[in-house]
Amino acid sequence: MPTPTIPAGNLFMNATLFTGTGANATITNGAAGASFQPDFVWGKSRSNAFNHILMDSVRGTGVTLFSNSTSADYAVTNAVTAFNSNGFNYGVDPSCNTNGSTNVFWQWKAGGAAVTNTAGTISSQVSANTTSGFSVVTYTGTGVTGTIGHGLGVAPAMIIVKSRSNASNWYAYHQAIGNTGAVALNLTSGTITSANFWNNTSPTSTVFTASAGSAEINGNGLTYVAYCWAPIAGYSAFGSYTGNGATNGAFIYTGFRPKFVIIKSTGVEDWRMFDTSRSTYNIQGATLYPNDPAAENAGQLIDINSNGFKCRTTDGAVNGSGTSYIYMAFAENPFKYANAR
Repeated sequence: MPTPTIPAGNLFMNATLFTGTGANATITNGAAGASFQPDFVWGKSRSNAFNHILMDSVRGTGVTLFSNSTSADYAVTNAVTAFNSNGFNYGVDPSCNTNGSTNVFWQWKAGGAAVTNTAGTISSQVSANTTSGFSVVTYTGTGVTGTIGHGLGVAPAMIIVKSRSNASNWYAYHQAIGNTGAVALNLTSGTITSANFWNNTSPTSTVFTASAGSAEINGNGLTYVAYCWAPIAGYSAFGSYTGNGATNGAFIYTGFRPKFVIIKSTGVEDWRMFDTSRSTYNIQGATLYPNDPAAENAGQLIDINSNGFKCRTTDGAVNGSGTSYIYMAFAENPFKYANAR
């Protein structure tokens, strides 16, 4: 196994719990020096059926998107109000700060202030972290098939794109699906096969391709944000597996103990989100849904192990017999430092 280049995953990604106060709050994402300034914050109320909120340093603190909605950029002044060296400030927006509510914030570190990237035929603004394989990209569509620089230096394994100026679905590229299709983050639908997303062209070390045929990806004059991830040994993994429909389910090797996992069937099912901050012991009992504002559900679906995760259910959302799934996972610790719980 390659030597991990990131010995502490929580220097670049973390899942932080917060109990709402209804007042302005400062939320820190680490302890004992293991903290970072996030460039992407994804928040969700655990106790209330409120929208997921997605905010980043490139678009700025004045707007949010909702992963469970087609809505364009939504003006907000009291959600994430500042990105700090060890977390962020959050205002009185009730989405994740209703008094007494329980909430979770998933956070990623990119590269801070965005820079102009001209590697593609469409200029982009990019905040990229090549160490952790994550970038936030904004661009304006042309309506003509083009390429967009992502700044990672290696080909991304997963890209999630949303129009900022138009009500439209979120669409994701995943290397296990390939360049001929996409899956909608805000829907339960399965994989859509079409050249109208990536023009049947895989991302390279410098750019990803946006087809002329999809207003969700590249409409003329429309603005977009793309979140791009590349796999980093011992820290992040993006792959696929086939379910067996048994409680002694499929085991998925990642090479690290995951902190955070998202799973989606390539058929019609909800997306599922798990993390070890909300569920500290196996079987993982707390799940949320990127495509749904529902409150946290207490299903028992997977084990988080020292070197991957294992399905513990017959539920078709994660382990249907013969069903194909895609996943993204981020490390709590690399395998050589990790323990199961």
